[in-house]
Amino acid sequence: MAENNKNSNKPAPANPRRTAYNVLLKVESEGGYSNISLNSALSAARLDSRDKAFVTKIVYGVLENSSYLDYIIDRLSKVKSSKLEPEVRCILRMGLYQMTFLDTPDSAAVNESVNLAKKLKLFRATGFINGLLRSYIRGGKSVELPDRKKNPALYLCVRYSCPGWLVELWQRAYGGGVCEKILQSLSERPPIYARVNTAKISVEALAASLEKCGVRAEKSPMLHDCLVLENTGSVKDLPQYVRGEFHVQDGSSQLCCMLAAPKSGSKVYDVCAAPGGKTFTLAELMGDSGEVVSCDIHPHRVKLIAEGARRLGLKCVNPSVRDALAEVTAQDGDLVLCDVPCSGLGIIRRKPEIKQKSPQEVSELPELQYRILENSARLVREGGRLVYSTCTLNPKENSEVVQRFLSEHPEFTLCPMALPNGIRRAIDEPDGMITMFPFMADTDGFFISTMTKGLN
Repeated sequence: MAENNKNSNKPAPANPRRTAYNVLLKVESEGGYSNISLNSALSAARLDSRDKAFVTKIVYGVLENSSYLDYIIDRLSKVKSSKLEPEVRCILRMGLYQMTFLDTPDSAAVNESVNLAKKLKLFRATGFINGLLRSYIRGGKSVELPDRKKNPALYLCVRYSCPGWLVELWQRAYGGGVCEKILQSLSERPPIYARVNTAKISVEALAASLEKCGVRAEKSPMLHDCLVLENTGSVKDLPQYVRGEFHVQDGSSQLCCMLAAPKSGSKVYDVCAAPGGKTFTLAELMGDSGEVVSCDIHPHRVKLIAEGARRLGLKCVNPSVRDALAEVTAQDGDLVLCDVPCSGLGIIRRKPEIKQKSPQEVSELPELQYRILENSARLVREGGRLVYSTCTLNPKENSEVVQRFLSEHPEFTLCPMALPNGIRRAIDEPDGMITMFPFMADTDGFFISTMTKGLN
C-alpha cells in the first residue's frame, strides 16, 4: 500500500501541446534560444520519447514557419495576426502547423487547440480559434500565395516563411538568385560536424568506433580531421565524446580556424571564445604547443571552456575572464581571432527564432563589432595575423566592418586565403574575405576575413 501511495504522489506527465506552447511563448516573449528553452522544458515534463519528439517537431516547426502560418491567419481572419494576443496567436500557429505539416488528424488539431485555450482560461478566444481552424479545413487547407511577378519579395517572404525585411536585405546585398538559395536552405536540417582530436585518436579509428555505436560517420570532403555524423542520439552521451576524442563544431567554424593557420608554439588570443569550439580547434592545429588565451566576459561561460579543454586533454588552453573592450596592454599575439557577437542570420537552420529579430536589433550591432575588432587588433604583434569572423549573412556586420577597419588602420592589410578544394565563392569578394552560404558546402552561414599587421 505504501508503494502504491508513493507512486500515486508522482506528478503526472505534462501535456505535450501545453509543453510546446510554453516553450514557444517563452521564446517569443523573452527572446530566449529555442534549444535551451526546449531542453529545459523537456527535462521537467516527464514525457516519453514519442511525446518529446512531438513537442520538438511542433516547437521547431512553428518557429521555422511562423511567417507562413501568420499569413494563413491573415487570410482567414478580420483581425491580423500581429494584432492578436500572443497566447491566441501561438495556439493558432500550433493548430495550423499540425494540420499543414504533420499527420495530425484535423479534428484532433482543432479540438486540442480549443482545449488548450480553455485550460489557459482564454475562454473568449475559443470560438475564434475553433472557427478559424475549421474555416482552414473547409478551404482545403491551402491558401493562395502572393503573385510572384507583382510582388516577388512578398512571395518569397510567404513561400519560405521569412520576414520581409530579411528577404529584402539578402536581395539587396547578394542578389535575387543567391537570396532564394539562402531561403531554400533554411528549411534543411544542418549536419553535425565532429572535429577529431587527433592527439587522442585518428580520424579512421574514431569513425570505426562510432560506427560500432550505430553512428554513421563519414570524412568531410572539405576539411581535414573532420567527420560528418548521423544517427548520433545525444552526442554528449557517446563514450567517444566523454573520452574527449572529438568536439562538435560546424564546418564553417572549423574552416575559420584552418584559414587562421595557427603555428605550433605560437601565442593566440581567442577574444570572444565561449563555449570554446574555435579555441579547441586552434589548440589542436597547434599540436597543443604554445598558448591559446581563450576569453569571455562571463565567468560561467569561461568555466565551459575550461571543462571542454580538460575533456579534450588540451594543456595549452588558458581560459580567461576578459571583456573584449577592456584596455589592452600586451601586443604579443601571433594570431588574434575576433569572432564577434552578431545577429546570427547564418545559423537560422539551428535557431529558427532568429528570424523574429527586428531590423533595429541587427542595425545596432556593427558599431559594437567594430569596437571589438579595433580593440582586439591592439593585441597583434608586428607581423602577426588578425582574423575577424561572424556567423551572420549581412555585409554591414561583415565586409563593411572590415573595410572600415582597414581604412582607419593602414598598418593592417588583407591576407590571401588558401581555400580548400571544392570551395568556390558565391559572390564577388576580395581575397582575404569569404562569405560561406549554407548552400555552398552545407555549413552554417559564416563570414571570415584574414589580415596581417605590417610585414610577414
